[in-house]
Amino acid sequence: MRTLLRRRPSPAMIVACIALLVALSGTAVATVASVPRNSVGTLNIKNDAVTSAKIRNGQVRTADLGNNAVNSTKVRDNSLTTFDIRNGSLLSVDFAPNQLPAGPPGAKGDKGDPGPAGPAGSFGPITVRQSSVSIPGGVAENSAYSTGTVTVNCQSDEKAISASAGWSDDAADRELWIQRLQPVITSGNVTGFRGTGGNDSGNSSTFTLYVFCYKG
Repeated sequence: MRTLLRRRPSPAMIVACIALLVALSGTAVATVASVPRNSVGTLNIKNDAVTSAKIRNGQVRTADLGNNAVNSTKVRDNSLTTFDIRNGSLLSVDFAPNQLPAGPPGAKGDKGDPGPAGPAGSFGPITVRQSSVSIPGGVAENSAYSTGTVTVNCQSDEKAISASAGWSDDAADRELWIQRLQPVITSGNVTGFRGTGGNDSGNSSTFTLYVFCYKG
């Protein structure tokens, strides 16, 4: 035994050991260098191994990330598909429009100051213009009415807004009625009115048309 322990390794043994170490080191280096780009998949990464510090801002697209690894600074528009997000870390700018629910309505604001008064209206004084026609009564209440028509126009600088008519005989039992009351339209404007009265009272009576004109 003492003889074996005192024996030194031969030069050939030393050379063989050095060659073995070089061969093993070369294999290890070759193994690391031979990993193709984008070849590491989900099964090659230990759960929770990727943390926020390992993710370049805006460069993550799809990966298996450890819980709470992604925060707002790691998100790029439309780049993430599946990930674990740290609760409360994303901001409103990280979401597409109309994705976040609307908040509750705010408190009602104070009542604003009243606006300035509008300009005074241009409605001028109203003038009543009139015209009359006498209509005979014929035979009383024989259903054969005598009629008469009259037209009243406002002046050129006036407009007609309304009209009315009446009789000179106001007895309640007389057959007197307004047969027609219609506007006179000139160039799209109401410039006057035309009225027709019917008399079957047996007595002559005056039919009067009243037109209300104003300057605008």
